[in-house]
Amino acid sequence: MAQVETATRVALVGSDASPTNLAIAAAWRDADVDVAIVAASEVRPGDVVLGRLDILRSLSGVERGLLELLWLERRGARVLNRARTLVTAHDKLLTARVLAHAGLPHPRTLHVRAVEALPELEPPVVVKPRFGSWGLDVFRCDTTEQLRRCLDEVATRPWFRRHGVLVQELVPPVGHDLRLIVSGGVVVGAVRRVAGPGEWRTNVSLGATRHPVVPPPPACELAVAAARAIGGDLVGVDLLPSDGGHTVIELNGSPDFNETYSLPGHDVFVDAAAELGLAAVATRRC
Repeated sequence: MAQVETATRVALVGSDASPTNLAIAAAWRDADVDVAIVAASEVRPGDVVLGRLDILRSLSGVERGLLELLWLERRGARVLNRARTLVTAHDKLLTARVLAHAGLPHPRTLHVRAVEALPELEPPVVVKPRFGSWGLDVFRCDTTEQLRRCLDEVATRPWFRRHGVLVQELVPPVGHDLRLIVSGGVVVGAVRRVAGPGEWRTNVSLGATRHPVVPPPPACELAVAAARAIGGDLVGVDLLPSDGGHTVIELNGSPDFNETYSLPGHDVFVDAAAELGLAAVATRRC
């Protein structure tokens, strides 16, 4: 656990319409942390800054504030979840490259800018935006013909014209995965996400349900390594069972989570603050 900050405001830079941001702020205030949800332009000198910028609903990039976060970093502010971290987590092409460089298990990923020629990746594959969330515009293609039709369809999306699309090898879905919350290099929360009926994706927005879980140590080690690879201070790591272990499917620089993620006898929100040095609370180490 990091040394506790004293008499310092935490400026949570993100949307005040996010249930997770509101829950973080409420729990941290209860733990005697001075915290406010603000725009990057509202950060005050001396604030500890936590970047919680999310994906735009248009899937065309990240919410406004990245340049301001970068400016704050260069001015010497303590910024948790720096601009580079958020971009790397949210841009799935950068995620794939960073994880590959770190030698961590991740599906082979190709970037497609034009749909005239099919990518050199045999189905089954997953087609997804570079900047995506909530399971939007994520497709499974089991045949070459399905892939061709899918690429023709996504080529009409505004986000495709800006960023192209990713084609990724399919890690065989098993109906569930793990989402782990890593704070300060420690797993402070986790759930098992179970896909909804007839659905292969495990997004809660698509009907998946969250279930408390104590993740196995190898999964925790993999999640911590993935968070470290992108320089993440408070991030979500999605792991899918594969080959007797797990594969990193995605990282999220602004993960949604709630009290269900808490490890036995603990509070995920307060433990996240403790591992960042913002509250004096002991935490269970996974």
